[in-house]
Amino acid sequence: MIRKGVVVLAAALLAACGGGGDAGQAKTAEQPKGGAPAGDGTIRIAVIAKSSNNPVFLAARTGAEAAAREISARPGGPKVEIMWLTPPQEDGQVQAQRIGQAVNEGANAVLISASDAGKVAGAIDDAVARGVEVMTFDSDVPQSKRFAFYGVDDIEIGRTVMRELAVQLNERGSVAILAGNQNAPNLQRRAQGVREEAAKHPGIRVVDTFNHIETPQDAAAEVIRVNNAYPEVTGWAMVGGWPLFTQTLLTDLDPARTKVVAVDALPAQLAYVEKGIAPVLVAQPVYQWGYVGVQNIVTKLQGGTVAQRIPMEPVRVTKDNLNQWAAQLRDWGFTDVPARFLTGAPAASAPAQSTAAPAASAPATTAAPAARP
Repeated sequence: MIRKGVVVLAAALLAACGGGGDAGQAKTAEQPKGGAPAGDGTIRIAVIAKSSNNPVFLAARTGAEAAAREISARPGGPKVEIMWLTPPQEDGQVQAQRIGQAVNEGANAVLISASDAGKVAGAIDDAVARGVEVMTFDSDVPQSKRFAFYGVDDIEIGRTVMRELAVQLNERGSVAILAGNQNAPNLQRRAQGVREEAAKHPGIRVVDTFNHIETPQDAAAEVIRVNNAYPEVTGWAMVGGWPLFTQTLLTDLDPARTKVVAVDALPAQLAYVEKGIAPVLVAQPVYQWGYVGVQNIVTKLQGGTVAQRIPMEPVRVTKDNLNQWAAQLRDWGFTDVPARFLTGAPAASAPAQSTAAPAASAPATTAAPAARP
């Protein structure tokens, strides 16, 4: 079931991305290094996602900024500022540099989704040694000194994708796995989950796992290339929904012949559910990455208790709940939800209160309401 969501009257996500990873993040002389609060008590949280070109991370940014506004508005609460230091494109080495930049510019904490765990682990440990707390989301770095991770169970979500696809294929067919960045640990585990589940279905054969640059255009081109090279492929298990952010596959894939099950369900992807090409999308509430991450970081900085692993529950999106999910996306601040999916959807309500503990008295491990009923 989809639970009632947070209403955020946010600006357009793509506009929020503006100019790359460190636009507007000017260093000021009065801000101390190494995690100490600024002179006015402001908590500064650097958000370092994988890519500022990926809409799922723009949603996380919107959630982080919404949580920062809510916490800042509490009487007697700290002021919270978000530093958006996400690289324009996936690059683990650049992420490591951005962690160092955050420390040098006076960040109190870092919230990061790792493109390459091996390349950022050392930078995370250095930041923690200098008094800067680090929390991961989406893609974890468990070997580092980060204090918590928030995200789905990647192996299980991969298994879910394959189970759903097997149903759509009537338990028979050749399947290709679309797996994005080959160095991303979360995507590696999702692809592993797909393969493990496929082995339980005798009529399903996995052709191969295909990696690619994580842009919609590169992902769609890879799907077309693989379909030409392997004409027997009738099913795509996509551990990320990259190619569905384009309209290309709406015409290049025939829903009578090819079925897709993918992770994520953002506005641009909903047309694939409508047309029947992707009868099931396994949605991550990506707005919550930022919203819940910021809540828990503030609780940690104020001396509260935070669970080391905070689970995110995915949402199954089909034609049956497409309108409800579209309304949830709208309420999270997405301005590009096609109007046809909002017909009959409930009207937005007043902004919900944050569920994070306002002080150090209780764990802040619960998410803001994740989705509509």
